[in-house]
Amino acid sequence: MSARLCVCVCLCPFVFPAFDYGFLLRISEDARRVEALNEYLSSRSYLAGYGPSQADAEAFALLCGPPPERHVHALRWYKHIAALNHLGVSCFSAKGKRVQPPWSPPEGTDVSKLRLYNSLTRTKEVFVPQKGNRVLWYCCGPTVYDASHMGHARSYISFDILRRILKDYFKYDVFYCMNITDIDDKIIKRARQNYLLEQYREKKPSPSQILQDVLTARTPFKAKLAETTDPDKKQMLERLDAAVEAALGPLQVAVQSNAAGDALQNQAQVLLEEAKDLLSDWLDSQFGSQVTENSIFSLLPKYWEGEYHKDMEALNVLPPDVLTRVSEYVPEIVAFVKRIVDNGYGYESNGSVYFDTAKFDSCPAHSYAKLVPEAVGDQKALQEGEGDLSISADRLNEKRSQNDFALWKASKPGEPSWDSPWGKGRPGWHIECSAMAGSILGESMDIHGGGFDLRFPHHDNELAQSEAYFENDYWVRYFLHTGHLTIAGCKMSKSLKNFITIKDALAKHTARQLRLAFLMHSWKDTLDYSNNTMESAIQYERFINEFFLNVKDVLRSPTDITGQFEKWEAEEIELNKSFYEKKTSVHEALCDNIDTRSALEEMRALVGQSNTYMAARRSAKLPPNRMLLQGIALYLTNMLKVARQKSSYIEQKLKQWMNIEVLCDELRDDTLPELGVRLEDRDGLPTSVKLVDKETLLKEREEKKKVIAESIYMAMAKLAKMKVKPSEMFRSETDKYSIFDEMGFPTHDAEGKELSKGLTKKLRKLYEAQEKLYNEYLQSTQNGS
Repeated sequence: MSARLCVCVCLCPFVFPAFDYGFLLRISEDARRVEALNEYLSSRSYLAGYGPSQADAEAFALLCGPPPERHVHALRWYKHIAALNHLGVSCFSAKGKRVQPPWSPPEGTDVSKLRLYNSLTRTKEVFVPQKGNRVLWYCCGPTVYDASHMGHARSYISFDILRRILKDYFKYDVFYCMNITDIDDKIIKRARQNYLLEQYREKKPSPSQILQDVLTARTPFKAKLAETTDPDKKQMLERLDAAVEAALGPLQVAVQSNAAGDALQNQAQVLLEEAKDLLSDWLDSQFGSQVTENSIFSLLPKYWEGEYHKDMEALNVLPPDVLTRVSEYVPEIVAFVKRIVDNGYGYESNGSVYFDTAKFDSCPAHSYAKLVPEAVGDQKALQEGEGDLSISADRLNEKRSQNDFALWKASKPGEPSWDSPWGKGRPGWHIECSAMAGSILGESMDIHGGGFDLRFPHHDNELAQSEAYFENDYWVRYFLHTGHLTIAGCKMSKSLKNFITIKDALAKHTARQLRLAFLMHSWKDTLDYSNNTMESAIQYERFINEFFLNVKDVLRSPTDITGQFEKWEAEEIELNKSFYEKKTSVHEALCDNIDTRSALEEMRALVGQSNTYMAARRSAKLPPNRMLLQGIALYLTNMLKVARQKSSYIEQKLKQWMNIEVLCDELRDDTLPELGVRLEDRDGLPTSVKLVDKETLLKEREEKKKVIAESIYMAMAKLAKMKVKPSEMFRSETDKYSIFDEMGFPTHDAEGKELSKGLTKKLRKLYEAQEKLYNEYLQSTQNGS
């Protein structure tokens, strides 16, 4: 027979295993029974505060009375149980001993867990870092050969938002690594073409030579145009061809007519500028193989990387903790490729090394194309992944399977090269991320990020070669892919003339407005960059900023140290309840795949409720609760990462003016806007003082002046009209009327025909209206106004 004895060890309460007191039943003598119980309890100790269990009651009933004092443990236990059960044994006073009642912890509620949409499962998964609070994150960076555009911004602003929220809100220790691709087929081709075109310009060819070369270059260009099937690319090439055609004609005429030197040179330079792209292609096909100096291929990416960093700084995107460049990791890439070959997943062919997808996929521990398995065999995507310079027939025939991809490419003439066990060559595209990420983050990372269009083949190939290197199946735990970006509903394309660089976007909108636009959309879905999108962001910014200005005005009102703590009435209690409900809703939204769109809507609702509260207090001529509004504003500030204005000379000077009810117009309209200060009059309350950025106030001042000027003009025009006598108003319109009655009212048109009844009725209304205006004017002059 067994039960449980409720006891406690020193500081931490717990219940011992089942107390088998059957041994007490086997002892018939009371003294021996007490002695056995004391020995049993000597290995246990307990404190008061627990209710007796069934085991306590049944063991207690076996004893005839309190144990002798020499049996300390048995006696202590006996007194404890007796007191708790109020048994009134003779050794206690009549009152008994009062003890604490039992305590039970609250049931609590379920705590929301962060879930992220994982491309590896295509569903939202609970986010669990591999090592405690530490998050290892790798993000695919840009291929730097041209200006960064809004498509780049889509990824890098979105990942910056996710990174900041994981780090600053969820308090993860994020280690963020990003690469720069500065060795790539596009970079090689663009750098080579730029170099050759510059060399061509430096030779200063004659107008006739430029004409001849462009005509020659146009032949393969026309063939390329005819073969192009992609609508956007075809449209772009057709536009280029039309521009060249337009520039060719004048130069041909000028050459044939032996035009003057300056005119001829000007026409030649116009053609050279319009035809530079097709001329570069032609020069590359003729002389590209002669470009051998590696430094030629480094200048272009170095310049555009610098421009990229400037753009990111302008967008307020945090720099990575570690930045890796392909050109600096060639030895590590060579070693990475070698190990893949040694592990049996790669093979050499004509100086290049390819990944054996069939061998990898046949291994029970591995699986190829985890992200987009349905894309296996998509030759167009695979060839785009290999690069423009690597899809020639001879290169494609080097592979065992069309699904295999290059780990290391044998360099051809006109390409940069590095030493390797397989000869001179350069890294494949996919291998760079695996080698660099592996070098910094090791065999497994928590998060890998990139654009949606990188899933296949780039990221699937990264996964395969990395897991082939490390011989594991968990190189990436969570794969995050940002959604596409469209421009007013269309794909961004130079051919559609909607190609927007980051600098273009920043010329129209601030970095904060762009970030708000991104926050108002899901990071993983398509974002449409349009006037409507940006207008929504601007309106949200104004709405929030105006709230902050109103709260600052409330907090700026003078009060003593105790006056800031005001009694809470029903309105404050209700607003505070809403405040905590909204905080909970925001948290749940952020836990749900970092849903910033829903979070911002909850914050908008909170601001709306706060504004309603402040308006009600103003209507009642009562000050709003400072501490409550300050708490809401600080919360919103932290969530939005809005830079709060620090106490400045302006604010210090404002403190001296707080009790001034009326300021002169010059100070209000001219001086204060230059300082970034706006005054707003409030009925029955002190003037509101708000700190706003200077540019906004100056713009407001100009708009106000414009409105005033228009008002004055309208007033002057009205006054001038009022001064006209009704009898004179039509007499000046001799182009319309020829005969008037004694009151100056027209009766015949300019041709002498009598006016129709309808027109006469219309003119009569105008006459009577003017008569009324003129009488008002006479009345005002008589009153001296």
